[in-house]
Parts: sequence; C-alpha cells; structure tokens
Amino acid sequence: MISELDSLTQSEQELMLSLPVYVAVLIAGADGEIDNKEVKRAIQLAHSKLTHARRDLIPFYNEANESFEDKLKMAIANLPSGTKERQNVITEKLKESNACFKKLPKKFATELYSSLKEMAKQIAEASGGVFGYMAIDYEESKLIDLKMIKDPALA
Repeated sequence: MISELDSLTQSEQELMLSLPVYVAVLIAGADGEIDNKEVKRAIQLAHSKLTHARRDLIPFYNEANESFEDKLKMAIANLPSGTKERQNVITEKLKESNACFKKLPKKFATELYSSLKEMAKQIAEASGGVFGYMAIDYEESKLIDLKMIKDPALA
C-alpha cells in the first residue's frame, strides 16, 4: 500500500485511488459525449503516469492504474448516461475527496492535486480543436480546474 494513504480508512483510500478514473470520465463526458479520443488519451495518460509522474506519486499511480482501462470502462457503464446527472455524481465524489486530502501529507496532497488537474487538461485537449486551437471546448473549460477539490496548497 501507499504510505501516504496510511492515515485514511479503506474506503477513503479506494476513493483516492479512483480519482484518476473520475477525473477522466468527468472531463471526457463534459460535452455530453464521451468520445474514443478522450478515452484513449485517458488510458495513455494513466500509463504514462507510471513513469512520468512526480517521483512521490509513482507508487500512487502504480496502484491507481492497475486495470485502469477496465475501471474506466466500468465507470462509464455504471455512471448515469445523462451529462448533468453523471457530472453531479462525479462532482460529489470529488468533493468527498476534500476530507481525504486534508489527512494526507501536504506535499503529496499538493502534488496529487496538481497531477489530477494536468490530467484533466490533457484529456480535454484530446478531442476537438483545429490544429491545436480551441482544443478545449466551453463545457470542458468549466471543469478542468477541478474547483470541487480544494487546493491542498492553500489549506
């Protein structure tokens, strides 16, 4: 297990390890349609985090990304299909993580929060745009800052 998560209960640990999946589905489905480019990009990002994440986050991503593709597809299948309903469920899960972030070592929490925001931005850029312009649509732009999660650096 990841030592930084030791202060959390089992269910809180599971929530934290699910954050990359929730962020991926939230952003990919922001425009009402979860398209293949966004799903593929989320999977690529999950795999790249295993080697390209901040050093302190690699153990977290090793565990979070175990069967990531299956978890992502299962989340897409099990979450509400309506955009607003799905966003509401995911937003509540992300809000629940605020209590967990407070229990984590500050440096780790800050790095994880930044990493999730980077992931959100990169997924949003995956589909859309022409030659890299306007790659993030309006609906995605409202969500990529993950404002439902309080910045642990400011806590």
